[in-house]
Amino acid sequence: MTTSVASPSSSKRAGLGKLMLGIFVGLSLAAFFYFDLGQYLSLDGLKSNRARLLAFTEANYPVAVAMFVLGYCVVVGLSLPGGAIMTLAGGFLFGSLLGTLYVNVGATVGATLAFLVARYLLREWVEQKFGSRLDAIQQGFARNAFSYLMTLRLIPLFPFFLVNMVSGLTRVNVGTYMAATSLGIIPGSFVFAYAGRQLGTISSLKEIASPNVLLAFTLLGLLALVPILYRKLAGKPVSLQDGSRRHP
Repeated sequence: MTTSVASPSSSKRAGLGKLMLGIFVGLSLAAFFYFDLGQYLSLDGLKSNRARLLAFTEANYPVAVAMFVLGYCVVVGLSLPGGAIMTLAGGFLFGSLLGTLYVNVGATVGATLAFLVARYLLREWVEQKFGSRLDAIQQGFARNAFSYLMTLRLIPLFPFFLVNMVSGLTRVNVGTYMAATSLGIIPGSFVFAYAGRQLGTISSLKEIASPNVLLAFTLLGLLALVPILYRKLAGKPVSLQDGSRRHP
């Protein structure tokens, strides 16, 4: 008796919660594009505000770190464009190692928020509509979730935001998702943070040919080649049904 009365009420509250969250996400995305906030998440924006950003960071280091991590969480959590620029900025402002650390915290928390939003808003609907067809995928992903996610993070075959969203539609454990994300993004984050650090030291065109800057561009080039090398080594696309660990 109690369950039958409480169930519709709980369902209504859940529906209202999903509606409010959906509206919040939608308005946030609309505001980002309407006010052209993307201009601040560009290389030009970073360069034009270079002196002010460095001065603020030096004078207010803890506040700058907190603002950077929070900003990264928002960008990733709302799947906004600009993650790469944020990572470059992290290296530019805080150095290669600390920049990688702060990026890792912001990206992991932001990715987990995006994961949870996708799970809360969409998973129930997706399972109701395509449940029988997704069973094999869900089972295969559950058996190899950490391995799959680590591969997707280490070898960026798919956009970061897409992995966040799709993972939320699976039954992968949140702890597994966070661990695989945090570990898997370290190499790419370090490469971009290192590049950002070197780009931040350039004050004249002559310095572009310095060994550190050339090494940064070399690392970026090698990172871009990783998906191509992976496809050649993997040989064939992943089969989720048989628990294969390979990806397309």
